Amino acid sequence: MRIATWNVNSIKQRVEPLVKWLGERKPDIVCLQEIKCVDEAFPREPIEALGYNIATHGQKAYNGVALLSKFPLEEVSSGLPGDDLDEHARFIEAIVSTGKGALRVASIYLPNGNPAPGDKYTYKLKWMERLYQFALERLVLEEPMVLAGDYNAIPTPDDVHDPKLWVNDALFLPDTRAKWRMLTSLGLTDAIRATSDDPGLYTFWDYQAGAFQKNNGIRIDHLLLSPQAADKLTATGIDKQMRGGEKPSDHVPVWIDLDL
Repeated sequence: MRIATWNVNSIKQRVEPLVKWLGERKPDIVCLQEIKCVDEAFPREPIEALGYNIATHGQKAYNGVALLSKFPLEEVSSGLPGDDLDEHARFIEAIVSTGKGALRVASIYLPNGNPAPGDKYTYKLKWMERLYQFALERLVLEEPMVLAGDYNAIPTPDDVHDPKLWVNDALFLPDTRAKWRMLTSLGLTDAIRATSDDPGLYTFWDYQAGAFQKNNGIRIDHLLLSPQAADKLTATGIDKQMRGGEKPSDHVPVWIDLDL
């Protein structure tokens, strides 16, 4: 089973490259972030034509997450638990039934947090605490689980082209990385780093100052796996070529293969 995550930075702007990529990469499940549209405006037809079931948690002009699946999506739930007043569309989860049992998958768009310090950074850290609690409760179920998305977190200096330029950024501040380590300490596996220690494995390049051409990137799009999913991991990849295509998002797809 191939599972991918991609921050498309506006689904309406990215329909054509998304459909082309779906046809070429052939993922079974895709977690999308920053769809930037309400549920009713999501361009379902060209994606459903490829055989995907779709679940969305949208918001006008901002945020928004979605799940695409070749398998039926069951027990779909929107919104990260822990704060009933949080109206940001940043989280959606579902159960996917496979030939070898059930897989839990979530699409995550973690807050950016800039400028830091400030209210936005406080919200980011609280959101990460809620995600920690969610993961803790789900891991008790001892089932294959993939928490995939744009985490807006640079885990280590090896995941950024020039760490000195990011020391004051919310994506790389010590508290952000500490919250990331809390998540992984639960027993969640960072799929990309489980298969490679190579430098320069980036998933985001800014639109400014020729960042992509200079490979001035960062790795902030992650797939975290429960132990039951990590045991089934067979391959990973970053589709860097998508950043150089027409109408590119500033993020690229990241994917894994699980023997499910």
